[in-house]
Amino acid sequence: MINTDVLVVDDDTDIRESISHLLEYEGYKVVTASNGAEGFRQLKFTRPSVILLDLMMPVMDGWQFKSEFDGRLELEGIPIVVVSADGNIAEKSKSIGIQEFLTKPIDIDVLLALVKKYCLKPAIA
Repeated sequence: MINTDVLVVDDDTDIRESISHLLEYEGYKVVTASNGAEGFRQLKFTRPSVILLDLMMPVMDGWQFKSEFDGRLELEGIPIVVVSADGNIAEKSKSIGIQEFLTKPIDIDVLLALVKKYCLKPAIA
């Protein structure tokens, strides 16, 4: 199992790559997935400090991902932050038991503060 700082699960290639490049530039180790099913495949090989999860995705959306995620002892303790352009993101996040969220378009300072909050080690600048 490889330790990673962030798993970014988002079907939008531009957003996924932008977040990944920004966080890698800040010194974080990032793994990406284009949908929830791919995210679970990544979790077989890596243990992230935090997961950034889009809600609206093909194959397996964020709600399905969270449902599968809950109750898996090997994933216990990994925080999830919802990332969405949805206008009711706060309500939808809380409805699936997630307290933290980022709205799209993403505020870079807020993203970096959230990642720093959850990562076990500080980023190497």
